[in-house]
Amino acid sequence: MLTVGLTGGIGAGKSEVSRLLVQHGAVLIDADRIAREVVAPGTPGLAAVVDAFGADVLAADGSLDRPRLGSIVFADPEKLALLNSIVHPLVGARSRELESAAAANAVVVHDVPLLTENGLAPLYDVVIVVDASPETQLDRLVRLRGMTEEDARARMAAQATREQRLEIADIVIDNDVPLDALKKRVAEVWDDLARRARQAGAAPKGTDGAEGTGGAEGADRTG
Repeated sequence: MLTVGLTGGIGAGKSEVSRLLVQHGAVLIDADRIAREVVAPGTPGLAAVVDAFGADVLAADGSLDRPRLGSIVFADPEKLALLNSIVHPLVGARSRELESAAAANAVVVHDVPLLTENGLAPLYDVVIVVDASPETQLDRLVRLRGMTEEDARARMAAQATREQRLEIADIVIDNDVPLDALKKRVAEVWDDLARRARQAGAAPKGTDGAEGTGGAEGADRTG
C-alpha cells in the first residue's frame, strides 16, 4: 500500500484532483466528507460541538449549521482551534479504519485540507500539494461557491500560506491551468505514484478505468 496525503488551499481545486485520481484507480479517503459524518445528527461529535459553541450552531432540523459555525470559528483562531480539537481526533480514527479496509496493493489518497497546518506530512509516503494563486482561489470561492469576499479572505487567512504548503510537497500540481492541462498533469502524477508503489512492492490498479473506493460525488474545481 502506498499512502498519499493530498492537500491544497481552499479554492485551489483539490476536489477535482481527487476525482481524477480516483478515475485512475486511487482509493480516496476524504477528510472533509468524514468531518461531516462525525458531526451528523445523533453523533457524539455533534453533541461535543454543541457543548462547546451552543445550540445556535444547529439548524432547524437539528443538523449542524456549517455556515453559522464557520462564521464563528474562522474569525477567531482560538475557537477554530477548539473546533479542531473536537473534530480532528474523530476524523483521524475514521480515516484509519477506512485505510485498514483498503487492499494491500492500493494507492490510498487521503484528501486532507489542513495537512500542512496540523503537521501531518510525516504520516504519508508521498505528499501532493494542489497549488493555485491566491487570486485564483479568491475568484473561485466568490464566483463558484458564492462566498462573500470577506468570508473567502478570512477562510484563506485561517489556513497555511502557499509557501508553507509548497515546503512540504513531494509533488506539486499546478491548478492555475485549463482542465485539459490539469488532466494531463494528474495522469503524469498517477504514473509516478504507480511507479513508487511498485518500488515499494505493491501493484496498484492501472489506468484502464478501474474504480477506486470513495469517489468524490459532486466535486468541482473549487477546492
